[in-house]
Amino acid sequence: MNPLRLICELHGFFTRGMARDCGYSDKAVTAMVRAGIWVRFRRGYYCFADSWTVLDPTQRHLVRCRAILHSLGDDVVLSHVSGLVAHGIDVWGASLDRVHVTRLDGDASRIEGDVVHHRGRVDDRDIVHVDGLRVLSPVRCALEHASRSSSESALVSFDSALHRGRFDQLELFDQFARVGNWPGMRHVHVPIRLASGKSHSVGESRGFWMFWVAGLPAPERQYEIVDARGEVRATCDWGWPERDTYGEFDGEVKYGRLLKPGMTPGDVVFAEKRREDDVREITGGRMIRLVWSDYDRPRVTVARLERYLRRRAG
Repeated sequence: MNPLRLICELHGFFTRGMARDCGYSDKAVTAMVRAGIWVRFRRGYYCFADSWTVLDPTQRHLVRCRAILHSLGDDVVLSHVSGLVAHGIDVWGASLDRVHVTRLDGDASRIEGDVVHHRGRVDDRDIVHVDGLRVLSPVRCALEHASRSSSESALVSFDSALHRGRFDQLELFDQFARVGNWPGMRHVHVPIRLASGKSHSVGESRGFWMFWVAGLPAPERQYEIVDARGEVRATCDWGWPERDTYGEFDGEVKYGRLLKPGMTPGDVVFAEKRREDDVREITGGRMIRLVWSDYDRPRVTVARLERYLRRRAG
């Protein structure tokens, strides 16, 4: 195997110096990039193009995080949205163009190329290691990200972290009590109160946020549909049982998650349709499904939900 290929598989990148060690001159490195065989994603750092192109934006950001920690050494730690990515916590509505780090050497805050440097007080207990990366604790990264993002984006990450067990609600409230006077924290108390490990995806969190903003009744999350024999036949993302209305977020990722060995996407869609029919049959209620585009037209979506909920409430 090409040694650079092995290095790239292990670390996600290789450097110009590593390429030289493997016999590539500077001219040869430039030629490989121009030929589209290698991708230079930051100065002096490369990846094989066939590996880079299959990565989604979050995965590419993680590669950048590894490269920047390699470049900057022990003087920084991943933080903010980059820390969330390293911890495997969902992010939405945040730019991944630059990597966020917090300085451990007291150096000044600044933006430098593809890196945002933050200055902050960091104790040894604040730093954890994730897959070889130095990262601030999940709860601190979540709150720092929240201070620089929208409330909706903050809720997505809080929900994701709680669902994945990166921290619990007590840890979240305790940390917020310590940093609540930091700049940008004024709006964070709202998503903290709404956050719950019961939202299992970005789409579910965004839906719950839309319901709150629109003043709709708060649904029960992960509502179980129980038949006459007491058996759980389905679990809906949202339930308004007093209004005989139940809801689901319908995204491609969800179908991918439900795809089992030997199943086709069509099998999953059919199974979901059967599950929806079961919900209607058992409850006598209505099912509503939201998709990504519904969040791009909130006025229309909220009006649709209001009709469903009002009809059953009456």
